[in-house]
Amino acid sequence: MGRSVQIPDPPQRIISLVPSQTELLHDLGLGERVVGITRFCVHPEEWFRTKPRVGGTKKVDIEKVRALKPDLIIGNKEENERKDIEQLEKEYPVWMSDVRDLEGALDMILRIGEFTGSAERAVGISASIKASFRTLRPLRPVKRAAYLIWRDPWMAAGRDTFIQDMLGRIGLTNVFAAWDGRYPQFSAEELRKAAPAIVLLASEPFPFKDAHVTEVRAFLPEATFAIVDGEAFSWYGSRLLHAPAYFNGLVAGWTV
Repeated sequence: MGRSVQIPDPPQRIISLVPSQTELLHDLGLGERVVGITRFCVHPEEWFRTKPRVGGTKKVDIEKVRALKPDLIIGNKEENERKDIEQLEKEYPVWMSDVRDLEGALDMILRIGEFTGSAERAVGISASIKASFRTLRPLRPVKRAAYLIWRDPWMAAGRDTFIQDMLGRIGLTNVFAAWDGRYPQFSAEELRKAAPAIVLLASEPFPFKDAHVTEVRAFLPEATFAIVDGEAFSWYGSRLLHAPAYFNGLVAGWTV
């Protein structure tokens, strides 16, 4: 973002504005040093039930932030709104991640570990994620796929997204990779013409159900469909430890 951030060494009152990074802070052992999260930070459940919430990822409650007196706020360029971040950084140190692929996620984990005084745990988590991804058994031959994230309007994960990187690692080519925008809108006819062999409907941010599979199958009758765990494909913190096992299960189902 073209700026430097002065962070206390180490910070003692941290607010996280990103669900996947909130879970990472827990797994780094920061405990009571995390004083605020968003209403979408559902992992770990204990934090979701007990930590003060400062609004959502897209609409931060500035007054609630002020009441918690943070000495560090952690956000993400895609998850959070620029206007919120620009307001917050006038008053507090705000560190922002920008994660587009697995390498970027591992870098983010190490950086957060370093400036929170939990570098050793961060190195361990990073190494375990790398080892876990080495167990991936990608689909062969590669198949064309669409990863749907929203209904009304229809939207999909496109180019330069973390989701696309995950798709490629499991042997899927994103049919929306060449479209304009990172999360393009499309019509039913455009999806039909894109002709994905596999259509994945994510559990988040839109909660796709079986009825939506039936709706899309009407114009892609030959495709394979699956409602998939959106956290596995889009959470780029310590949840990545579990993603490869989930991906291997999906791929095994497609190769039967």
